[in-house]
Amino acid sequence: MNVVWLLILAGVVSWILTGLLRRYALASSMLDIPNDRSSHTVPTPRGGGLAIVLTFLVSLLVLAGLGRLELPVLIGLFGASALVALVGFIDDHRHIPARWRLVAHFTAAGWALAWLGALPPLPVFGFMFNLGWLGYGLAAVYLVWLLNLYNFMDGIDGIAGIEAVTVCLGGAALYALSPARGSEWLLPLLLLVAVTGFLIWNFPKAKIFMGDAGSGFIGMVLGILSIQSAWVLPELFWGWVILLGGFVVDATVTLVRRVVRGQKFFVAHRSHAYQYASRKLNTHSRVTITFGMINLIWLLPIAVFVVRGWVDGALGVIIAYLPLVLLAIRFKAGANELQEI
Repeated sequence: MNVVWLLILAGVVSWILTGLLRRYALASSMLDIPNDRSSHTVPTPRGGGLAIVLTFLVSLLVLAGLGRLELPVLIGLFGASALVALVGFIDDHRHIPARWRLVAHFTAAGWALAWLGALPPLPVFGFMFNLGWLGYGLAAVYLVWLLNLYNFMDGIDGIAGIEAVTVCLGGAALYALSPARGSEWLLPLLLLVAVTGFLIWNFPKAKIFMGDAGSGFIGMVLGILSIQSAWVLPELFWGWVILLGGFVVDATVTLVRRVVRGQKFFVAHRSHAYQYASRKLNTHSRVTITFGMINLIWLLPIAVFVVRGWVDGALGVIIAYLPLVLLAIRFKAGANELQEI
């Protein structure tokens, strides 16, 4: 099978599966009921992220069968992301205590790193840093934080889907513009089309929600793809980190400010910058589209400069993130929810 047809078929299958899951959720009353922490106002079917999971994982097997995916990447990516999706699926239906979710998340991260390797030596301000065994620990924390922040950021219609689509589009573009030559660019495009099929149903106003199974899965896959890229070309890792800046900055600034105020970071809330922005503007679509535009117009060009070797990777991250930090603070990320903009 031609890989182009695989990508087209994956997108169509994801779209169809999402529709079937929506019908099942409605028939079984599997609805997300609004509460005082919600950003939606009407009961909405949930669990649509399962379409992304199934489409992507089956497509990985097909890609491997076509000889376009190395076995260690297949085993590491498939096993880790499937475990995260399974835990999220169970948590969507029956609550799992946070400590056990965290154990499962670190187990998944460890599995991925065992097959793909940790972080290779990375260029930082002109010097090559070899992290050695410390790289495994830092990479595991990075993966677990990324999958959890993706859960945190999946709070308004379409935002998690738009983030995945634009980051994956940027990631594939970075491969095309880099000296690297291989099939690695297929993986971000595969995730892109799987998410696009779901996004058709999730774009404001959402007809179905992703659920933890989908959001955590996407976060883990994006993290693994970024670490895989580091072994292809170290500058690519910095490029991926830059592309993920919108979600990373909002979630991290929110977490830090809540912890500083003595609030429990694991308690549900709606004090992310994007949530404040959606309430102020009284719209989900404008905020969601803005995140996508930031990724493509601001973050992607900086990532390209880094990958092409025109800007140091660490410096590129600082340049990319600083305005986002200021923007997050402007929109009260992590502020007391009683203090609206």
